[in-house]
Amino acid sequence: MTSSVPSSARIRIGSAPDSWGVWFPDDPQQVPWERFLDEVSEAGYEWIELGPYGYLPTDPARLADETARRNLAVSAGTVFTGLHHGPAVWDRTWEHVAGIAALTRAMGAGHLVVIPSFWRDDKTGEVLEDRTLTPAQWRDLTTQTERLAREVRDRYGLRIVVHPHADTHIDSEENVNRFLDATDHELVSLCLDTGHYAYCGGDSVELIRTYGERIGYLHLKQVDPVVLADVVANEVPFGPAVARGVMCEPPGGVPALEPVLDAARALGTDLFAIVEQDMYPCPPDKPLPIARRTREFLRICGPARPSS
Repeated sequence: MTSSVPSSARIRIGSAPDSWGVWFPDDPQQVPWERFLDEVSEAGYEWIELGPYGYLPTDPARLADETARRNLAVSAGTVFTGLHHGPAVWDRTWEHVAGIAALTRAMGAGHLVVIPSFWRDDKTGEVLEDRTLTPAQWRDLTTQTERLAREVRDRYGLRIVVHPHADTHIDSEENVNRFLDATDHELVSLCLDTGHYAYCGGDSVELIRTYGERIGYLHLKQVDPVVLADVVANEVPFGPAVARGVMCEPPGGVPALEPVLDAARALGTDLFAIVEQDMYPCPPDKPLPIARRTREFLRICGPARPSS
């Protein structure tokens, strides 16, 4: 039987500072950026994300030198937005986005991962606002996201991919579907994080099959179902849940990544699949062995073609 997937379609595997316990631009509990770059290359990855802006060097020439000599390339930058607050936050949002988008473009990447703002603090668990958006806030979220997508595309040549995330307003199957149905498919794509979606009760394979044209990027992650059950039962905030080990090393959690990658391959489009195992905070010697094992596991899954 002949495969219907174009031979040119690729799933390119990478990793990110998140998998080294990096959540913030500067934090004494995090490994230095030089160590992250050394180890992510040593673990066998060729692609990375920028992570929190300011963690890696922000001078494009320096960052290009540091990544090139380790045979690394950048797949995306990441921004945090509170677009459900409407036009009033646009100027502040754009100020945050523009510098990151410029560095992302300078590094040759084509994507900007957009993470909605948290309704409770990801580190302290403090409740910051209502967890449910009003209809007016949903309209602001979708229209302002489309505006952001146009500006990022027109000014920087990047495509935004919106990242459903625990403790944000784009989290569950219901909210992800609502967001996708209300936004322009030509402007707004999704960064499907398999761990966050499972954390919030979603089925990644079903999402890929239902909204295939909207899947523009993948984050590969698993959750420990035992820890997750306790987190859900006790309404534990995301930050403390991560400290409890809710995100775990593949293949020990859910969802199974092989069916996710099979469904993604069936789309017949080029995709990045970036490993992200939230481990903040973690001992500095913990990430590298996990990264090596995860890279080998993904080779066994057979998702990638040569990255050139």
